[in-house]
Amino acid sequence: MKKIYETLDAINKTGWVPNIKVIQGVSSDPEVTIDGKKVLLLCSANYLGLANDREVKNAMIEGIEQYGLHPTGSRLISGTQDIHLKLEKEVADFKKQESAMLFTTGTMANIGTIPALMNLPLVSILSYLKLKFFSNGSHIFSDKLNHATIIDGCKLSKGKTHVYKHIDMGDLEDKLKKVGKNDRKLIVSDGVFSMDGDIAPLPKLIELAKKYDAMLMIDDAHGTGVIGEKGGGISEYFNISEGIDIHMGTFSKSFGLLGGFIAGNKKLIDYLKISARTYIFSGALWGSISFAVLKSFEILKKDKERLNKLKKNSNYFRDGLKRIGYKVIDGDTPIIPIFIGDEIKAIKISEELLNRGILAPSVRYPAVDKGESRIRFSIISTLTREQLDKTLNTLEIIKNH
Repeated sequence: MKKIYETLDAINKTGWVPNIKVIQGVSSDPEVTIDGKKVLLLCSANYLGLANDREVKNAMIEGIEQYGLHPTGSRLISGTQDIHLKLEKEVADFKKQESAMLFTTGTMANIGTIPALMNLPLVSILSYLKLKFFSNGSHIFSDKLNHATIIDGCKLSKGKTHVYKHIDMGDLEDKLKKVGKNDRKLIVSDGVFSMDGDIAPLPKLIELAKKYDAMLMIDDAHGTGVIGEKGGGISEYFNISEGIDIHMGTFSKSFGLLGGFIAGNKKLIDYLKISARTYIFSGALWGSISFAVLKSFEILKKDKERLNKLKKNSNYFRDGLKRIGYKVIDGDTPIIPIFIGDEIKAIKISEELLNRGILAPSVRYPAVDKGESRIRFSIISTLTREQLDKTLNTLEIIKNH
């Protein structure tokens, strides 16, 4: 324990330790309460405003009445309820895939699926001989800015992980060329990158996956419900119906609830259900949550104004930041960081924003590389134009001080 305490002391001395803010009451609306003071929430992934929607809350209450609280079992024992199957069909249809499976969180989906794809069980002498004499093993090719849960999934895999430069398809191909033709290969990438808000070059990823006989997995946690004409995610954004082997997503952002999913062809899902350890050895997703997620799907499909408002708000805020002189990445997503660099400076700007009634914590090492700290704004559809203007005016004042 001594080394742990010494490490904690050293971390505390950097001044980088997050000062976690406690929200009183609802934490998903555009305006929340911290220390009795109303502040604007500019860091929420409640993109479509469904986390506190009356219809979704009523569905959650009805779901509890119908399905109780937790199923108190894993999906393979006693935890599978009919509502799980209904939601899995909804997810598969939404993603235009044959099948889907639910996880308790998006994190569990990533750290369960990636090892299951790469750590194939040796179920016969033939499979052992093939692996030993005809292949050098398995290889994962992961974008440098992939989400931490992808990185953790890679670490739990027996395959070798090759990290390619962020959205650099030339570097990815160079790395693909260096592994054996008969080796097993997985390319994994965020669809929308959570720290920068940019979008993966899906057509090129599909092209390289086909060329080098690699599986392609896309983490569409920040894209599902957000990009594409109907919120279908990255495949809809690029109008591509085939080429992604493994679709991952989460219900904790656009859908305003909890849970993760994997969608793909039926054989893939059948295999993952008996190999993904976070599915096999974890309690099932609450039936009541599944019931409420179905309501969120219903709202997403019928209420197009939510998605339109999200896009309008995001474009307005991004353009406003440029106008007042901040460096931002062009894009079509609601994740909009302003790049500060120095960790302490980023912390001070975040504190100044809070003092002026805006919650937008700084993102710093180890979430991003040292010297790449930023304030990451997440725009939601329920923010008003007046609230966005207040934030922009405050940022302009801080910038000019």
